[in-house]
Amino acid sequence: MTTGKGAPLMAANTTTMRAQRLDTTTRTFEVTNVPLPSPGPGEVLIKVAFSGICHSDLSLLDGTFPAMGPRVITQGHEASGTIAELGAGVERWHVGDRVVPAAGRPCGRCSACRRAEYGRCTALQLMAFAYDGAWAEYTVAQAQGLTLIPENVSMEHAAILADAVSTPFAAVAHTAKVRVGESVGVWGIGGVGTHVLQIARLVGAAPIIAVDLDPAARQRALDLGADFALDPRDPDLAAHVAKVTGGRGLDAVFDAVGRQVTFDQALGALANGGRLVGVGMSAEELSVGMSMMFSLSRKQVLGHLGYDPSDIGVLARLVSTGRLDLSASISNVVALEDIADGISLLRDGTGSPVRILVQPNAA
Repeated sequence: MTTGKGAPLMAANTTTMRAQRLDTTTRTFEVTNVPLPSPGPGEVLIKVAFSGICHSDLSLLDGTFPAMGPRVITQGHEASGTIAELGAGVERWHVGDRVVPAAGRPCGRCSACRRAEYGRCTALQLMAFAYDGAWAEYTVAQAQGLTLIPENVSMEHAAILADAVSTPFAAVAHTAKVRVGESVGVWGIGGVGTHVLQIARLVGAAPIIAVDLDPAARQRALDLGADFALDPRDPDLAAHVAKVTGGRGLDAVFDAVGRQVTFDQALGALANGGRLVGVGMSAEELSVGMSMMFSLSRKQVLGHLGYDPSDIGVLARLVSTGRLDLSASISNVVALEDIADGISLLRDGTGSPVRILVQPNAA
């Protein structure tokens, strides 16, 4: 291997790589040899260090989310790695740089893209849904969407910045616009809810109430700074929320599950004029109930998806400076060949996982 700037960081005779390939029609996948991709103009080839397994990946596997791209695709939309090769026209990046690629590609044609507001692209292509992702030894990414990772941030933690942490960050900071001293509730303390809680604490929310069926998840929430951790089956849940908020209800709530039951409960716990942000997704239909009561309460229901690529840089700085601790976020690491085991661990909820990582280039 060579590591000089501009020299490919791979063996000279490398022409294939190992990758997970999902047939979106049959919903079956295998890990197999595929041609090594080449970066096009404005792109880089990344040697993948780690890539997360997310509930969105499970939704593509089980057909909840429809395929957006080719019939056969490589999954994995949150990743960290090292630049292995530069495409034509790429500047200010070097072979060997430690990076996180954005989990989407702006179309470059819509009105937002024409104004260079790529974070507002109306036809964004999602990595691992519309084009090949990072459950592979190498992946291709647009150079304009890369974030440089500080040396003191581990590649494991860097990988989850691109969705598992950045989506919650954007939900709290951009969509809900949580302010210092506002009360916050989080329904579902898994891969998304855990980080919603941490970001809410970081911006000064108080009190923070975590709600989850799993005792291990509730304990994790308390360990990470929640003021209260409640069981949604508790018949006195509403009374508990009222008590700790002085009878007002919560200023902002986050539904990190996306089911009708969690949505209804979160909406009911919301203060008049408060904001409910839907971060979790499912195929279930949601309702705000009687229109008169909804309007009188002035409650706001906001859908949320994704993040701005610049958010990853903010989070990398927070981790680098010790403001954000992700030491409890990595529950398991599996080799690429064992990716089916990692998927099963997440699907079954074994050990109350926050995030399971794939390590495609494990020694």
